[in-house]
Amino acid sequence: MKVDKLITNVQVFNSFLKIFEWKDVAILNEKFFSIGMNNLMDLQPDVTIDANGNYMIPGLIDIHMHIESSMIPPSIFSKAGLTHGVTTVVADAHEIVNVFGIEGMNAFMKEETEMDIFYAIPSSVPSTIPEVETTGGFIGVEEVQQLLNHPKVIALGEAMNFDGIVNDSDSLIRQILHTVQEKKPFMPVEGHVPLVSGLDLAKFMYQGITADHTQQTPESIYEKVSSGMFIELQKKSLTKENMQAIVKNHFYEYCAIVTDDIMADDLLKGHLNENVRLAIEAGIPVEHAIYMSTYTPARRMGFQDRGAIVSGFKADFILLEDPAKMEVSAVYKAGKSVHKKGNEIGYPETKPVFPDTFYSSVHCEKTGKSGFQIRVEGKSAVCNVIRIAEVGTFTECVQREIPIKNGYLDWESSGLALIVVMERYGKSENKAYGLVENALTEKGALGTTWAHDHHNLMVMGTSIEDLIVAQNTLVEIQGGYLTVRNKQVASCCPLLIGGVISDAPIQVIGQQLNEVRQGMIDLGYRNSNEIMSFSTLSLPVSPAIKITDKGMFDVRSQRPIRLMEEIR
Repeated sequence: MKVDKLITNVQVFNSFLKIFEWKDVAILNEKFFSIGMNNLMDLQPDVTIDANGNYMIPGLIDIHMHIESSMIPPSIFSKAGLTHGVTTVVADAHEIVNVFGIEGMNAFMKEETEMDIFYAIPSSVPSTIPEVETTGGFIGVEEVQQLLNHPKVIALGEAMNFDGIVNDSDSLIRQILHTVQEKKPFMPVEGHVPLVSGLDLAKFMYQGITADHTQQTPESIYEKVSSGMFIELQKKSLTKENMQAIVKNHFYEYCAIVTDDIMADDLLKGHLNENVRLAIEAGIPVEHAIYMSTYTPARRMGFQDRGAIVSGFKADFILLEDPAKMEVSAVYKAGKSVHKKGNEIGYPETKPVFPDTFYSSVHCEKTGKSGFQIRVEGKSAVCNVIRIAEVGTFTECVQREIPIKNGYLDWESSGLALIVVMERYGKSENKAYGLVENALTEKGALGTTWAHDHHNLMVMGTSIEDLIVAQNTLVEIQGGYLTVRNKQVASCCPLLIGGVISDAPIQVIGQQLNEVRQGMIDLGYRNSNEIMSFSTLSLPVSPAIKITDKGMFDVRSQRPIRLMEEIR
């Protein structure tokens, strides 16, 4: 019998026994045809590939991720992800949708990619409610109904609005959940469930939310899995303690390894394969880590044609020299070679093209000195301050007394940084002020339009002069990330498309972002992921206190928090 390819001398991962076996693998019409050592003499391959004893595993499947976190469009991301063995993703494009609405989603889905990119409907645009944050786009019931009919849409993206989900039966997120459950009752519903347990967890799950990808502890993993919730493990949850909890309780069937967010500079070095390697180092047995990044996620999303090397499944696979290290030797998509070790990440044959309006989306005025002065009468003010941590994106609210000088809050001498979020869509002139502790130790400023999830313009600094440069430059270049020192831009990563992505090669974006990251470190910013820590200071669903263009908010209650609690 004629077949297209025959892979010989290879150790094949058996997803159902969770072991490697010496097999020969035949491929026909982009699918696996035969896996075994018997009767292969009857096969007549067009091409025979000697795998030289390498290990063959299914293509990696990342079921919870945001392409925009890599600051590139799907066509460029596809090239980068395939390099690292990722052959299928389920993307929640709520970043581009927060900027452009359903038009942004459609623009992403129109892109041609070698990787199979499916989509989750962004359920949280905005992530909370319009009274808490201003977004450029909006996803309501009507938009959800449109997207439910698209063949690339297979899930509902992470539902994040705790108050709306748990306490408000008429909230938009409740309406969206009910619409999906009525129209597509078997569709997976993703959740954003940080630090939620007990009765609150039950209330979340009662609304149909069946997965969580946020930062976990051994206790949260046990409670959520034993309650019936599926756990998606991103990098910050891949701790030894968490992996021990999974191994001890044999939770492999109820967990998948995901990326959630991968910055452009990190994407040059790895993607889901890197998180799989970290899970192995933290204690997950190799075979189970592979299982949790291939077959388990495939089942979670209802795929019936991938995630294992079996007859009839798509011939998506990776060849590895050492599966424990997850270093990719070769990647095959639908039986076709798409990457070999040593090759550079490619660029699409056709440059991505988006509507003209996507390239001019920052519509706020440049700000001078007065924009960073806070007028107040008195001798001092007790202020509510956002304290950041060195690991993760959680924050806490603390109070600090700040002197008042010549009728202005003297924050520049306080040892704190001023953070300002400005509405950028031309809908209002909203501007909110906050103070941040454990941010910058040197004189300078940071700025971005990649501010989770609303993506308004956000600057933070210890010097008014540097803040002016940061804000003015972001308006001029129509968005991106940057650092400022001595009134000069020290590093810059322009993101011309919606202020969140770029059509430049990933190598260029990665280098620029790495320079911004180093610029933040030079200014004294300390966090396990500096970029993500800064960007999520504006995310009003990530505990415990965050800032938007409408002010500071307590995340759980969505209660506004005043900058100045008391004036003395």
